[in-house]
Amino acid sequence: MDIVSLIVSLISGAAGGNIAGALVKKISLGVLGNSVAGVLGGGIGSQILGGLLGGSGAAAGGGVLGNVLGSGVGGAVLMVIVGMIKNILMKR
Repeated sequence: MDIVSLIVSLISGAAGGNIAGALVKKISLGVLGNSVAGVLGGGIGSQILGGLLGGSGAAAGGGVLGNVLGSGVGGAVLMVIVGMIKNILMKR
């Protein structure tokens, strides 16, 4: 994975995390929390997409668009998971 693909993955993941936080306000972590979870999820999502389709995330998923989609979805999914865990722990 080259540096441009990595940067695209991280930015897309942060955007995905913030979009998910805006859509599901009950589990939102705030802008910074959504961004951090999204960045981590974006990196993970890009790597999973690359592993499933063979090759790097950008090359395997149809170029930049595949990288953006995989990273955005990964960022959103990780933000939702972390938000749900946080809510469960706060109820105790």
